Amino acid sequence: MAKTVLVTGASSGIGKATATLLAQSGYVVYGAARRINRLKALSEYGVKPVTLDVTSDDSIVSCVNLITSEAGGIDILINSAGLGSYGALEDVPIAEAKNQLEINLFGAARLIQLALPGMRKKKFGKIVNLSSIGGKVGLPMGCWYHASKFAIEGLSDSLRNEVRQFGVDVIVVEPGGTKTEMMDIGGDDLMRVSGHTEYSKLAAALKRSYENMEKNSSDPLVIAKLIRKSIEAKVPKARYAGGAMAKPMLLLRKMLPDRLFDKMLMAQMK
Repeated sequence: MAKTVLVTGASSGIGKATATLLAQSGYVVYGAARRINRLKALSEYGVKPVTLDVTSDDSIVSCVNLITSEAGGIDILINSAGLGSYGALEDVPIAEAKNQLEINLFGAARLIQLALPGMRKKKFGKIVNLSSIGGKVGLPMGCWYHASKFAIEGLSDSLRNEVRQFGVDVIVVEPGGTKTEMMDIGGDDLMRVSGHTEYSKLAAALKRSYENMEKNSSDPLVIAKLIRKSIEAKVPKARYAGGAMAKPMLLLRKMLPDRLFDKMLMAQMK
């Protein structure tokens, strides 16, 4: 029987590309997002749209209950919903920081909690958590975004060894530069928060860096195919990296001492 997949953040970017690709590949796919009107176009590919606000526990529970009642549970959970909100730590209101962690970390964790009982019962499950090369490399002005992605990496490492005994695989996917609306939103957000503060010069330099990065970014389909590869692997790796500059950047982060890596990073923002 075809496996049932829940893809969050399916209204755009990597989530949309993944939901579409997996539906075309024969999976039963539920594409979830807050903006349900943006999911209607996915129906022609066989994706079943479902409303989901990952900051609302009622919405999360309702989404999982709907899929369980219709399909008998979630076989594969792909936590793709995410927010890239930027600004200097000194400037970002704590309420905005908490919202970023709610979306990127706690919403994913709550979905995992609700999906796991069914996976354990079937002795089968795949949990794919979308991290980023930003889960290994911290850029200035992105403290809370990187905190959320470093956290999802740590959560996944711990979880992997908790649930392996039940036949459940936990996979981290680390995209590099990818053409999504998050880059535009993040750049605008950066200037809103820190464009007129003591950090304005660094904010402007970083925004230019984002704009240059976007020109060379990968199509979201590249990451969607990587996700499909990960869930179809007989013995999946703990991590898959792909997209523009992902592997070179991760290699440099691993090889270079902190001071030299920081110097290289900041040289790109002059």
